[in-house]
Amino acid sequence: MKQKLWLAAGAVGAGLILGACAGESGGGSSEDGDTTQISFMHWRGEDKAVLDEIIADFEEANPDIRVEQNIYPSDQYQATAQRMLQEGSTGDVFTSFPGAQFESIARAGFFEDLSGEEFVSNFDESLITVGQSDGMQYALPYQLVFNMPVYNKGMFDELGLEVPKSWTEFQEMADTLLENDITPIAFPGADIGPNQFMNSMMMNNAPDEDIFEKLQNGEESLTNEWWVKTLEDFKLLADKGYIQDNALGTNQDSAMAMVANEEAAMIATGSYHMTSLLALNPDLELDLLAPITVEESEATYEGINTATFMLAVNSNSEKKDQAKAFIDYLSQPEVASKYANETGQHLTVSGVEYESKELQNTAYWIDERTTRFQPRFLITNAQIESAVLSSIENVLGGEDPMAAAEAAQQIVEENRE
Repeated sequence: MKQKLWLAAGAVGAGLILGACAGESGGGSSEDGDTTQISFMHWRGEDKAVLDEIIADFEEANPDIRVEQNIYPSDQYQATAQRMLQEGSTGDVFTSFPGAQFESIARAGFFEDLSGEEFVSNFDESLITVGQSDGMQYALPYQLVFNMPVYNKGMFDELGLEVPKSWTEFQEMADTLLENDITPIAFPGADIGPNQFMNSMMMNNAPDEDIFEKLQNGEESLTNEWWVKTLEDFKLLADKGYIQDNALGTNQDSAMAMVANEEAAMIATGSYHMTSLLALNPDLELDLLAPITVEESEATYEGINTATFMLAVNSNSEKKDQAKAFIDYLSQPEVASKYANETGQHLTVSGVEYESKELQNTAYWIDERTTRFQPRFLITNAQIESAVLSSIENVLGGEDPMAAAEAAQQIVEENRE
């Protein structure tokens, strides 16, 4: 397997979503005779319809269990999920982001240990280590996401453009797009752009996969070359017009519209947006492309991966058996295949059959490309993560890269554990 999936224990997408809306769905009243209702708490509002169908099938096969979806926007979910788990009112089955949220919930003791459950073997063991801590399997990542730009392959073919293999080639490609009145990169700086695009922008500037652990323990600094260069590269994108004007005021929906309307060649988010883009413009031919910010001979990685949407059972739940039965059902290859194909997601479940052209055409990233686990999710301190992201926003707002790095490093030093 050529791909390098570095998934350290306790390591988070990304919660990478298309503006989920809070909501509930599912059958049945709470407790009715021999029927038990469980809560499935997550952040992917765009998956509600297919999960409704899967839940209906599960309830038919398990007539003594009802499943209610409790869905929250991803930013709210990150901020309040742990409190809701403690209250015990929702989240018999819940999802977790890797990284800071996983670490926090694990420390609070809200994960039920799933290590001995038979359904763990339904997952690719190399892709679920991110849900492990202290030798226990606390959560099972369901999705395998590639957090790097989606690009219009058809447009590239028409213009005779090839995927750039170096920072020089990337700039030449972007210049050609500008000459054809096309914005190279639609950047959703108002919401998920900084936390997604930083990963591929820094992956070869700092190939050491322990870089953020070292930052948090004082061995590294944001004022060192690896991060200052990353901020300089972001500044170059803005100065040369490779990202749109008012990028910090653009949300992901507006950025997707730019790509769907072929005003922009790429969106700086990830594979999770491919299905939504095709819904907006079915004629698009899409693939994935990460900027290589060094010369070709210096490049270590070709892209970014994340195992996320981590399924877990609340240790405070009084309905653990029913919760485990639902996760078992989700991990069956035929059920996972339905979820994958209807949501446009690659999954960590073994035996999934990808039917859509887009999933089939990008599956090569799983086995044939050297990818790196999303660096941002290896920042386990939320304040330090915020400082890192803010330095990107400050540079795009006009601040000098070194000054932005120094301000962020000051926050790092104040928040080391």
